[in-house]
Amino acid sequence: MAAPRLSLLSFRALLLLAFILVGGLLGGTALRSVVVLERLIAERAAAADAALQLTANAQLLTERTLDMERAARQSLILGDRVLRRRYEDESGNARTALLRLTEQGLPPGPAEAWVRQLEAIAELMGDPSERSLERERSVALRFREFDTINSGVAREVQRIIQTRNTDLAHRLEQSRSRVMERVIAAIALASLLAAALGIWLARPFTRMERAIRGLGENRLDEPIEIEGPADMRRLGRELDWLRLRLTELDADKARFLRHVSHELKTPLAALREGVSLLEEGVPGQLNPSQHEVTRILQHNATVLQDRIEALLRFNAAAFDARQLRRARVDLLALLQEQAEAQRLQAQARRIEVAVTGEPLLAEVDADKLGTVVANLLSNAIRFSPPGGTIHLTLLNLPGCIGIDVTDDGPGVATVDRDRIFEPFFRGERQPEGVPPGTGVGLSIVKEYVAAHGGRIDLVAQDERSHGAHFRIELPHAA
Repeated sequence: MAAPRLSLLSFRALLLLAFILVGGLLGGTALRSVVVLERLIAERAAAADAALQLTANAQLLTERTLDMERAARQSLILGDRVLRRRYEDESGNARTALLRLTEQGLPPGPAEAWVRQLEAIAELMGDPSERSLERERSVALRFREFDTINSGVAREVQRIIQTRNTDLAHRLEQSRSRVMERVIAAIALASLLAAALGIWLARPFTRMERAIRGLGENRLDEPIEIEGPADMRRLGRELDWLRLRLTELDADKARFLRHVSHELKTPLAALREGVSLLEEGVPGQLNPSQHEVTRILQHNATVLQDRIEALLRFNAAAFDARQLRRARVDLLALLQEQAEAQRLQAQARRIEVAVTGEPLLAEVDADKLGTVVANLLSNAIRFSPPGGTIHLTLLNLPGCIGIDVTDDGPGVATVDRDRIFEPFFRGERQPEGVPPGTGVGLSIVKEYVAAHGGRIDLVAQDERSHGAHFRIELPHAA
């Protein structure tokens, strides 16, 4: 159901939708990556703050322990109650620092050892006053053991910080990998989506290009139907209307040519018959000047009839070019057959026709391709000097089959190269002593070659070469 609904949209709307989908996918991934990055930054800042607090509390515990020792020893030696209260205050501050360390992850072992040591010192501090000096020495020894306990607490704090940093680094690496995977997946998915949408949107253009090429190559019997967006389908209907219109115009042109040719042939036949009667002297004998006039009239009537017949042939060839009867044909045998068909004309002018190449098969219309080769060979014989050589060469080119026709004649003038395939065009270089042609032979050749999906070109020759070189290329040949 999605494809029919999409086809109701225009190409512009579909293109905008494609940009929105791809942009939304990449934008969503980028936004999610930013959120993850901000969370990682916050976690890193929190870990750094926690490490600073742990280190500060461990240092504070050490400082409070030193203050406790100083106050305890002084109070024992001097027996001062103010110093005793100071000791008790510092003891409470130290307990507070230890409690904070415990809340921040300090294991129970070092904390319990520190508390036991403080309790032992508290018992010594509560003994009778007459043993104050002895107690001071015992308290001093206990506080020396506090140094070892505090060092253990500091090492444990550093271990906690290192463990947390390692864990945070591991989680940061995992988050970075997940973000990278999401970004790569989003880019891949966006690329696939863009490629799929591009191919789907470009398909109507390919059909349209094929349809326009078909109109240009006069393949008017193929209906045009373009699927895709609404505006593309509407354009396809317009192209099909144009195809039908061109078909009607082509049929009108053919009818017009047939009617005009018929209308011209009837009075032309009467004119030629009348001129023949005058030349034979049926109305009466003619003087030399009158004979010259009738000869000119007869010649021009013959030329006019040849032109009309050439026009009919060209019109018939243009129509027949759209009706190919393809079959698997040996092209080398076809070239040899056409060379044999015109062997007498070539021998009359002492011209040699050489056919070279390896046997190649192709799906072609043998009659029409034979007409192509026959016209090119006839032109080559007509323009070649006596004793010359014409080469018919079959080539296996990349992706196509080539047929080269070369002769030793005067070649095609530079000014005529662009118009050589136009109907009824005759170049400035014409052979002496040979009646001029009608100018439709190469036009028929081009029509038949184009109908096969191929092309014919006049190959450029260098300054040292002579003659004409025509090359036919037939694609999709096997």
